[in-house]
Amino acid sequence: TITISSNHWMMAWAGLEINTLAIVPLISKSHHPRAIEAAIKYFLVQLAASTLLLFSSMINAWHTGQWDITQLSHPTSSLLL
Repeated sequence: TITISSNHWMMAWAGLEINTLAIVPLISKSHHPRAIEAAIKYFLVQLAASTLLLFSSMINAWHTGQWDITQLSHPTSSLLL
């Protein structure tokens, strides 16, 4: 709910990271090699998505001075998202 209800890019990112920290142990709970592999893959994909989200929001903040989610007006940051 923190991700959905946030108006700030950093709060949305924090909500996604909290969700990741909650789901990775559930994925790897069975201690099977495939479960561990799935958890690592999930973590790496989420890491890449999180990096793009932060990079896009920082580009937007750099050019417009706005961290608000509704103020995504720079073309480069819109393209990255």
